[in-house]
Formats: sequence, structure tokens, C-alpha cells
Amino acid sequence: MIVAKWCLGALAASFTLNAMGQMEELVVRESRSAAQRFDTVGSAFTVPGEDVAFSRGRHIHDLMVRVPAVWISRGSGQEHLTAIRSPVLTGAGACGAYLFLENGIAIRPAGFCNVNNLFEVFTEQAAAIEVVRGPASGIYGGNALHGVINTLTPEPTGDRELTVGIEAGRWDFYRARVVAGGRAGNHRLYIGVDAVDTDAYREAAGYEQQKLVLAHGLTLGDWEVRNTVSGTNLNQETAGFVLGFKAYKDADARKSNPNPEAFRDAWALRLMSEWSRALGEDRALMVTPYLRRSKMQFLQHFLPGQPLEKNGQTSGGVSARLFTSGTRLDWTVGAQFEVMNAFVNQNQDGPTQGSAFLIETRPEGEHYDYDVDSLMLALFYDLEWRPLDRVTVVHSLRAERLAYDYDNNALDGDTRDDGTPCGFGGCLYTRPSDRDDAFNDPAGRLGVRFALSQDVVIYALGGVGFRAPQATELYRLQSGQSVADLDSVRLKSVELGLKSAGEVYSVDVAVFVQHKRDQIIRDSNGFNVSDGRTRAYGVETEVVWRPAPRHELRVAWTFARHEYDFDRLGGGEPISKGDDVDTAPTSQGSAHWRIMPTERSMVELELWKLGEYYLNPSNTARYNGHTVLNLRGTWNPLPRWRFSARIMNLTNADYADRADFAFGNYRYFPAMPIHYFLAVEFSE
Repeated sequence: MIVAKWCLGALAASFTLNAMGQMEELVVRESRSAAQRFDTVGSAFTVPGEDVAFSRGRHIHDLMVRVPAVWISRGSGQEHLTAIRSPVLTGAGACGAYLFLENGIAIRPAGFCNVNNLFEVFTEQAAAIEVVRGPASGIYGGNALHGVINTLTPEPTGDRELTVGIEAGRWDFYRARVVAGGRAGNHRLYIGVDAVDTDAYREAAGYEQQKLVLAHGLTLGDWEVRNTVSGTNLNQETAGFVLGFKAYKDADARKSNPNPEAFRDAWALRLMSEWSRALGEDRALMVTPYLRRSKMQFLQHFLPGQPLEKNGQTSGGVSARLFTSGTRLDWTVGAQFEVMNAFVNQNQDGPTQGSAFLIETRPEGEHYDYDVDSLMLALFYDLEWRPLDRVTVVHSLRAERLAYDYDNNALDGDTRDDGTPCGFGGCLYTRPSDRDDAFNDPAGRLGVRFALSQDVVIYALGGVGFRAPQATELYRLQSGQSVADLDSVRLKSVELGLKSAGEVYSVDVAVFVQHKRDQIIRDSNGFNVSDGRTRAYGVETEVVWRPAPRHELRVAWTFARHEYDFDRLGGGEPISKGDDVDTAPTSQGSAHWRIMPTERSMVELELWKLGEYYLNPSNTARYNGHTVLNLRGTWNPLPRWRFSARIMNLTNADYADRADFAFGNYRYFPAMPIHYFLAVEFSE
């Protein structure tokens, strides 16, 4: 019955689409391949595989500093929080605001996100990483609210290759890397492995991580088939915030770990099979079935009582696209179907420490235990029309329906797990009764590009993105709220841009204005409500200059303001309309000066600057920002040998990877002081 209701709901939504807006031009034109940035309408950026290999980042943050308007805030170990043309989002409404893809397919099912999702992706050996800034739901679907990060895995070309590498760094950092490829008859094969074992600068904060990608390609009659298996495993000791104003400058405090008992164990496995074939000279069909599974457990050391959370999901689906290309019009139509089964369990072993209120309202025992099934159905089209030689019009629409079937395995309500009530008005953790929920969401974009000359184009783009409420926001309630009556979050955006490219330079400038409504927040009663609104405007710039054949300078810079567009004065921390959203730097940017002293060597000096930002909604606490200098180099003395070195935080600056203010305290994740890495690789 739920499938029938979904199909009818999606068809109804497809007839009620009335929103057109800004979508960043599809970087992966419904396939896994990157589009040419100069030809796109919108803000698309590609980190090529050469930069991925040269950067050798130990964290996704190290790669994303190259991208304008993107800040992957580093946490403990491999943890992180994301900002793409947005503040760093935390708490209710944060998870699922960005869409993370692998070869064009989401790495998690719709509605069951993880704010640390990127550690599940094999970015260390990516063929390319593509970033779309701004709402992209019209093409990619839900969760592409603020932007998209798409990781492309290497192609199985069939060429024979073998590369083995080892790397070592400060604080017992060791990494092994293997890449192999070849051919067996009609079968093209590729395998990539990356394994890390490290202690940490901070106490009890080391981790072990393994990542794997297997790619297989072959031709079956008229079909080109590409199969991919990717997997990750993480076993991490986790460090918590250090407390106190500018504690990251204190030599002892920044090495300490107030939560040595904290940990995170997680694994993820994904399989996809891409089948494509030509249907004549101007048409092609692509069908992509996929399966995903993941599990994670971690100690919530940041909560009173430190409950243990376990969660997992099994999901799968199929995406189908029909491409048609003409003299003046290219268009794509398609559909996507996805199912999921997931679970969440939260349990606290011992009594909470602290005040009588904390002890009574956060009891030991089971807090949540539920299963949730979901179904997602989407219909979409995307077209590019060239009415004149210099004019291109793009338009996309997508209708998506996401339905949940929630089953509570524990007692309903806000009692203890044995049914006895808590004092002070009830237990904090509330378990709603079994229920079904569904969300119908349209999204789209409309844009135009005009070529002023062969080297200069301008564009205008408008669009809307959406994010359906996530399962944890609907069914993991607090403070006696029995039902979360939530709406999908919506973001509207308008963007103007200019792109110019020459032999020795390229310039990409985008100016944007955006407004977000129905942002999910916790109100003064602790309820999840769709009551937040924000507005933002800014300018993003990337300039590349090649003054000499072996010199290149890349500068990425962003200025933006993100402001609250509502008032909340009662309960909790007050919010005033016009104040800056917390953890939203006004400015940020990077510069990369790359030199090739010889044909076999390369050196890069990297400067990354993060501007000041407020740490709380009332704008009473602030972090002053920081500037970091890094140095990288590589040398190939012989064709089969490659040596690499990195010195990070070259000036040994004291700064915070992330700053925060909560519960009356300044809180920081202190950054590592100067550290280095040495690597050697052999290829044949």
C-alpha cells in the first residue's frame, strides 16, 4: 500500500511544480564524467586527480581549502562539519543540508544522513572531486540544499599498472597505498587501497582507517558496463573540546583530551553497476542500480550521561536516464527509485553526573530504539536550449516524494525504559508512537548564458533547493514532544556570474543572494520545529595566473554574510533578526603558488586564511580567525620512483580547527602544530 501511495503522491507533485530557481549547472551531466567549467551555468569547481594525488591529504579538509566558499571544519580524527556557501551547520537541521555523491549516486539514502558522511568516501585516490555551490536539488535531488560534493572513482581503463607507496609522519602516522590495474580478456580491472594507522597530537585520539575501491568494466553487446565496489572502515579514539577562552593557545590544554573514553567505529560498503548504450546517433540510455550498507557506533561524549548510539542502514535503488542531443536542444529525462531499512539505538550504561535536574531527566537505560523504512521516488528532466549561437538557456525540474514508515521498539513517551516517570516534568528523551510520514517536494532551476566573446561568458541563474526532514528529526524527540510536525527546508537563490579564460589566466566570479525558510531548529521548549529563516549574500572568486611556463598561482576568495531572518527571544539563546549566523566567517580564501623547478619535480606553497566568526547566535562570543601556511613537494628522480614531502602549519601557528561557545564556555578543537610527512612510491 505504501508503494501505491508514493507513486500517486509523486505523480501529483509532478503536476504542481511551480518553483523555478537556481541550480548550479550539473557538473556530472547525469553521468559520472566532469563537465567543462567554462561551459557550465553556475558555480561548479573540480579538484582534478592530479591535485588529489599531489595534496596527499590526511583529511578531506586538506583538499577542500582549494574550493571557493567551502570550509570542511576539521573535528577529532576523521570527523568534520561542512559548509558550502553556508555557515557550518550543527544541531537540528544540520544533517542532510549537503548532498555527498560517489560517481553521481548519493552515498547515503535520502533521510538518513550523517554529518560526518565524507569520511565514508575514498577521496584519497579520487580521479576528481566535483563541488557544486548553491541549491542543486533540481538535478541531484533532496539534501542538495546548499551544495553537492561528488567524488569520481578511477576508471578501469584496462591498462596494466601497479603502484605501491608508503608514508610516515609525525606522531606515528603511517599510511600504505596500493593501486593496480589490468585486463583479463574483455574485462577491465582496477583496485585501489589506502590504509592509515596513527596516534595523535592530542591524548587518546589516534585512529585506524582502511579504504578500498574495486572497479570493473566490460562491453556486453551494445552495453558498456561499469561496476564499482567501494568500502571504508574507521576505528577512532575521539577527543572532545578543550574548554576556556583561547585554550588552543595553551601548550598543555591543546594536547589534552577531556574525553579519553570517547570513540567512533564505523564502516560502509557501496555497490553500483552503470549500464549505458547508444540508441541511435542522438540518443543514449543509462541505467544504474545500486546497493549500500553502513553501521556505526559512537559514544556521545558531548552529552550529559554520555549515551552510546548505534545506527545502521541497508538501502538500494535504481536510477534511469535517457539522453537526447540535437543541433539546438539537448535534454534528459529520468526517474529514480530507492528503498531503505534503518535502525537507531541509544543506550546509557550508568547514571548521569551533574545537577539534580540532569540526573533526573537523563536516566540510564534505553533512550531510543526504533526502525524506519523509507521509499523515495523521483521524476525529473533537464534541458539545454541554444536559440542563438551565443545564447544558451538551461532549465530543470524534479519532483521527489520521500515516505517514512517508523516503528518504535521501546516504550512510547518520555518515561524511563521501565515505564516509571522522570521528575522535573518528564525525561528528556521522548519516543513517539509508530507513524507514517511523507513529503512531496518540487525543485528546479532556470538560467541563461551569453558568450560575449570566445573567451568571456556571463550568466544568470535562479533556483530552489529542498531538504526533507531527516528520520532523526522526526522520531528522535525531546522534552515531551510527541509529534514533530515538520516541513521540508527550502532555499531560493539568484546568482550572476562571469567566466573568462585565456592562455595565461582564467577568472571565475559569482555574486549570489539566497534565502532559506522552514529551517529546522529546537525552540525554547526543546521541540523540533520548522521555524528558522536565514538570508545570505556574497561574492566568490577564483583567479588562475600562469606568468611563466613552470609557474602557476591560484587564488580562491569568498566574501559572504549569513544573517538570521527571524527573532527568537524566549527561552534558550536569543536570536535577533539581522545578527550573523554563528560559525559563518565573513571571509575566507586560499592561495597556491606552484613551481616546477625541473621536469621531474614540483613545489607548492599553500596559504589558507579563515576570517573571524561569531560562536553563538546572540553574537557575544567570537573567534578571530587564522592564517595557515603549508609546503608540499614531489620529486621523480627515476621514472618508476616518486618521493613526496609535506610540511603542514609551516609557521607553527596556534589556532583552532573549530571554535564554539556553549553552556557558558568557549570550546575549541585545537589544530596541530608544525608537522611533516614523507612518502615514497614505486610504479611499474
